[in-house]
Amino acid sequence: MGIFGPIKPIIQLGDAPEGSRLKPTLSWPHLIALGVGAIVGTGIYTLTGVGAERAGPAVILAFAIAGAVCACAALAYAELATMIPTAGSAYTYTYSVVGETLAWVVGWSLILEYSLACSTVAVGWSGYLVGWLQSAGVSLPEMLLSGPHAGGIINLPAVIVSLAIAGMLMAGTRESATINIILVVIKLAALTAFIALAAPAFDANNLTPFMPYGFGSTVQDGSTRGVMAAAAIVFFAFYGFDAVATSAEEARNPGRDLTIGILGSMAVCTLIYMAVALSAIGAMSYLDLGNSPEPLALVLRTLGHPTASYLVALAALIALPSVILVMMYGQSRVFFVMARDGLLPPILSRVSPRTGAPVLVTGITGVFVAGVAGFFRLDEIAELANAGTLLAFIAVGGCLMILRKRAPELKRVFRCPQPYLVGTLAILGCLYLMISLPSQTLVRFALWNVVGLAFYFLYSRSRSQALQDQTAAGV
Repeated sequence: MGIFGPIKPIIQLGDAPEGSRLKPTLSWPHLIALGVGAIVGTGIYTLTGVGAERAGPAVILAFAIAGAVCACAALAYAELATMIPTAGSAYTYTYSVVGETLAWVVGWSLILEYSLACSTVAVGWSGYLVGWLQSAGVSLPEMLLSGPHAGGIINLPAVIVSLAIAGMLMAGTRESATINIILVVIKLAALTAFIALAAPAFDANNLTPFMPYGFGSTVQDGSTRGVMAAAAIVFFAFYGFDAVATSAEEARNPGRDLTIGILGSMAVCTLIYMAVALSAIGAMSYLDLGNSPEPLALVLRTLGHPTASYLVALAALIALPSVILVMMYGQSRVFFVMARDGLLPPILSRVSPRTGAPVLVTGITGVFVAGVAGFFRLDEIAELANAGTLLAFIAVGGCLMILRKRAPELKRVFRCPQPYLVGTLAILGCLYLMISLPSQTLVRFALWNVVGLAFYFLYSRSRSQALQDQTAAGV
């Protein structure tokens, strides 16, 4: 028993009880595709415009800063995921290193992260659908394209795509992961085509002034702006590798496959992001790019490539659901593990005998995601999702250093280089990004965790499987 409640033993694969054990069906190509599928998505297809509105041309720098912070977190994840190859990612690591109470806060934050990440992408997908249909001469009723905040009733396309992806995941993990590989190939082909068409139109004048709102995050004209304000939201674009770590229990060869999946997807995606952001900002004024829900398609239309714009938007429509798929997958696995640990109702930890997937919790996740996507704004959803992710990354950086100090003898398939430096940089970088978020976002995040802690102390703590095991053992 630690200061923060019971500590769950570090377990290996196969220790979970029958009926609550995920089936190992994924290899490293699936995991890289899961990472790329989550990382290369709404961040580059839709949040490029939001970032440009907040930082101007310096959104390129914002991507670099967010990527550097995530690289440190990814190294920490790679060591912990291969050493503790069970589902749950940051929640499981915190539970096994620090204690149950903090693990609950991290898990509750991850639920927020994944759910709102899915909703953000669903709203972005809806924006591309509307633009694509309009370019084809088809107009949908405005009341069904946005929530009450924009004068509509519901964002119906966002709701439909969320429920469709939930249904796909309920059909089985391997089947969903295989479809995801196909979607990732389509997505990368579209981005490559965008770079090839936009790069020749590069105009250095579009990069001046490079940093119109300054470096720090400040409130200007009623909006939070600056490079760090942009980094705090485009950070959303990088954290798909967290979902790869969540898949640890379903990896066939965790030691090899998780290392390749986490680090490989981060390397591929960082290069793609920098190239796409530079091409977009260089080809078009950030003032025009700033508020577009479909910035890449807008750039191509402006450059006189209507057919390419149509095809890139179509590729986004086809491929963006891969991000929803991966994030919804990660959220359902965190829900699943918390239920298996007794902190949520046990019925949520049941898996399908046929597919080995947690069907009930995936369905609940889909309904929740659809509800948020149908009624809330893109930027507000992304900012709140980022707060949950940043807390999880801080926890992982801390767990990396604590475990190196406490248990240096444990076998580590992948050893993070300079763990104390990397862990410290991950924590400090995430803290800086977190305080760069709008104050209203931080208040909402705090309220979310107040509700979560109330649930924990009223329901979860007394039903904790770890507490019961330690009590039975006389610990």
